[in-house]
Amino acid sequence: MLADLMGMKWSLAIMPYGEEWRKVRRGFHQYFNSNVASSYIPVHEAQSRDFLWRLHQTPDDFLAHIRHAFAASIMKVTYGIEVKDSSNEYVHIAEEVITGFNEAAQPGHFLVDNIEWLKYIPAWIPGAGFQRKAKYYKHYGLQMLNKPFDAVQKALAIGSAVPSIATEMIEQMNASDNREERERLARRATSIAYVGGADTTVSAVTSFFLAMVMYPEVQRKAQAELDAVVGPNRLPTFEDRPSLPYIEAIMKESLRWQLVTPMSVPHCTIEDDEYNGYFIPKGSVVMAAAWSILHDPVEFPDPEAFQPERFLKDGKLNPDVRDPTVACFGFGRRVCAGRYFALNQLYSTVACVLHSFSITPALDEDGNPIPVEPQMSNGIVSYPAPFKCMIKPRSASAEALIINESHHQN
Repeated sequence: MLADLMGMKWSLAIMPYGEEWRKVRRGFHQYFNSNVASSYIPVHEAQSRDFLWRLHQTPDDFLAHIRHAFAASIMKVTYGIEVKDSSNEYVHIAEEVITGFNEAAQPGHFLVDNIEWLKYIPAWIPGAGFQRKAKYYKHYGLQMLNKPFDAVQKALAIGSAVPSIATEMIEQMNASDNREERERLARRATSIAYVGGADTTVSAVTSFFLAMVMYPEVQRKAQAELDAVVGPNRLPTFEDRPSLPYIEAIMKESLRWQLVTPMSVPHCTIEDDEYNGYFIPKGSVVMAAAWSILHDPVEFPDPEAFQPERFLKDGKLNPDVRDPTVACFGFGRRVCAGRYFALNQLYSTVACVLHSFSITPALDEDGNPIPVEPQMSNGIVSYPAPFKCMIKPRSASAEALIINESHHQN
């Protein structure tokens, strides 16, 4: 178990491991596999349209709107709960849990990682700050595990629950002979979906906005494709996706260019192993260098540049180019089970934003463009540093679509 290995015990109370992890994963996969992911398309399209409206109202708050959009999608699907804005308590809980995970999952980040007996010292002793952090993050971890699930149980009891993954799991556990175990697994499966979907994909979309500021020619090419395929009188839908290869290439490049998890999630060997002549003893921390895989100059010439064209050939996606999903969603049995959900939300967001808005550099007091560059945060989950840009409707017809397609209007 990762948290046990790293010394941060807070997540042991909320995260499954061993055989229980495999049970939770099976339950999770049941609702987020490639076959089921398409059933959530109406949620993606509704949230994308809501996202456009929020960008139109307060474009300077685009970073908060990105966070809200993905939290709203995953909360709606998982719990049937409406997230009204980015200050929602559920968004805050997810942010705190991800922050704690970022700290706990970095090998050697705390002295206790290397000197295990330090976990027994009281929190008041100098150097035992990790104990206080563990207590703090455990509080939010338990909130993540219980708060939305309890809300759904209460809503079911009074007949006001909205159909969701949680309601289905609760109904199944209530009909089960082993209710206690089924409830424990259901809480963990839904909480993993909640925190994973509410926060990590935010990084990829933020990188997309950053790329549009830095590479205006990419934005122009994408909008030309959208104008030809979709036209000015409606917003892109999933039916358009096969006809939008450049949009698809932008998605792939957004995932490759600035990785959400540049070193992936640490794994631990459960037995002695050997790789290319290197002996790897049992209990070793193994880091998969996803950044290196997706910035290999042989596979991706000029890897630091944002070039969607690298994934295209003769106007179509080139199957001979390495797909970023081989590394950006993790590896092995712990590969991100929600990747299909994330990719669908990413498509809807990228296509709708580029169809509706122009994204340009912010201007300084003298009217000169403010330069931006890709500066990423440290941690297992990495985010672009905050930056400014101008987001304006592309045209009067685009502005009308933004307003008319939003549920705020309807």
